Amino acid sequence: MGKAMRAHEYAVYIVASGRRGVLYVGVTSNLASRAQQHRDGESSGFTRKHGCKLLVWFESHDDIESAIRREKLIKRWLRSWKIALVESVNPEWADLEPALRGAERFPWETMAQFQAALEPEAVGLFAKEDDWPK
Repeated sequence: MGKAMRAHEYAVYIVASGRRGVLYVGVTSNLASRAQQHRDGESSGFTRKHGCKLLVWFESHDDIESAIRREKLIKRWLRSWKIALVESVNPEWADLEPALRGAERFPWETMAQFQAALEPEAVGLFAKEDDWPK
């Protein structure tokens, strides 16, 4: 993860029905279009039946073979591992589809900015150690 996909990349993705809800792992050659299909309920029977409309995680691949291998691997994972994967980059389970369109930032972009802002010398919220009373 890290940035929006280029036009000719493949992606492994996870859509969910909600925070820690039903999960579906898939692979696609057009993530933006596929995410929109899930949101509109135009996707497979499983995701439509279980209301998996939120794109909560994705990973870009340069070739379809590696994307399919990764999809199959993740599908065999325990549910708890999939949840940990999502929460490692998207702890709030935000829908990533608007960020794919450029309408919002990806959560990891915001988290990085927030973490940088919390650095003591970045915002001056915390005294430097050498300023502490002796």
